[in-house]
Amino acid sequence: MARTMRAVEVTKPGAGFALVERPVPEPAAGRVRIAVDACGICHSDALVRDGTYPGLAYPRVPGHEVVGRVDAVGAGVTAWRPGQRVGVGWHGGHCFVCEACRSGDFIECERGLVCGISYDGGYAEFMVAPQEALAAIPDALDAVAAAPLLCAGVTTFNSLRHSDARAGDLVAVQGIGGLGHLGLQYARRLGFRTVALSRGADKRALALELGAHEYVDQETGDAAAALQKLGGARVVLATAPNAQLMSSLIDGLGRNGTLLVVGATADAIQVSPFQLIGRRRRVLGWPSGTAKDSEETLAFSALNAVASRNETFPLAQVNEAYQRMITNRARFRVVLQVGR
Repeated sequence: MARTMRAVEVTKPGAGFALVERPVPEPAAGRVRIAVDACGICHSDALVRDGTYPGLAYPRVPGHEVVGRVDAVGAGVTAWRPGQRVGVGWHGGHCFVCEACRSGDFIECERGLVCGISYDGGYAEFMVAPQEALAAIPDALDAVAAAPLLCAGVTTFNSLRHSDARAGDLVAVQGIGGLGHLGLQYARRLGFRTVALSRGADKRALALELGAHEYVDQETGDAAAALQKLGGARVVLATAPNAQLMSSLIDGLGRNGTLLVVGATADAIQVSPFQLIGRRRRVLGWPSGTAKDSEETLAFSALNAVASRNETFPLAQVNEAYQRMITNRARFRVVLQVGR
């Protein structure tokens, strides 16, 4: 008799989440079945709930901040064995043969898969993923602590470590939310002179606690001018999905400065050629990272005590958990505890 599992699925765009019983999936060749312990809820999960990601097939189980244990492996899988702790992030697999993959740029794979979008994700007791999508989870991190680092963590850490900023440079983090509260910690641990940009005097204590050397209240003055008084930012990490606020910070960049965009929004960033040309500024977007990037993010986080601040919910309370996230009431990430 086939085993069944609890899973949360979206049956059609806008239908919301339904807790159902499904057969436990079997791993095909090159795939690994994961017994899920925890799965973070990300703002990008709205793409599944609302049907705004191109080519989505329904029903679909969302979730791309997955932490669990290898439960079974398909034919040809040699790098993973049952019982290993693993995770899967946004990047859910690649083709190995397109131009990007041949260059080793797997995150830009022309046929890249997204966990919880291209195939069923972690809002379930079991899921199956391609073997190349798996990241090893260090023993120092429990499942709830590790889950958000597979999306918000790798996105902020990976973008900062690949930026032009070097230890001692001025790096500003715009926003103290799900991405920003991690970005501040990574910026400080990477040795940058860290400035937090947010709204309200009440955020100052939190910003300094998370690692900022300076706090700029965007409600009380021109944040770009404040950054220039500090010498100009080498990098502004834009984490809050507000294109207008991002645009206002370009003049806060110093010579060779970069507006590094990780907060996703469909709105346009406004910038003039004069703003860019005069001081060799640029605007750069950054995706999350591969499984190897996730492993390195997790290892760095464990070594340097970078921690996501999470609210946890059981799988059965997924609708309440999602509402905490989508209405920005969560402080700061939301994680489903899935394992029985």
